[in-house]
Amino acid sequence: MTTDKHPDTGTESAAVRELLGTYETALNTSDAGLAVSLYSTRGVFLPFQGPTATGPQQLLQGYQAIFAAIRLEVAFTIDDITVDGDTAHALTRSAGHATDLASGTRSPEHNRELFVFDRTADGWRIARYMFNKPPTGTA
Repeated sequence: MTTDKHPDTGTESAAVRELLGTYETALNTSDAGLAVSLYSTRGVFLPFQGPTATGPQQLLQGYQAIFAAIRLEVAFTIDDITVDGDTAHALTRSAGHATDLASGTRSPEHNRELFVFDRTADGWRIARYMFNKPPTGTA
């Protein structure tokens, strides 16, 4: 049996929510540096139909490539946050629009996401992030 040395009194979930809000801002402002700063040193980004990015340099390149191709206008809905000691995870959905910067075409954007977080000396940071497209007709 393990003992939770950092029980979630609501403060931890609130800190994760705040981090997710900052991540949403990074996406909506195309700020690759801000997005990467929210990852832990062991951070991994697994984008839909994109290569896995591990470590600060690959993370930065991955976000720069995304932001060079599209502009996002999305809002997150947090479905679940679970804190277990020095690890947390969140299930979220995002919805809004994406604009293809090459063509100027604006289209609906919907994703479902899984975040895993590490507690670090600097607070909660993203350890793993994966998203994909929900089946048509579902959220």
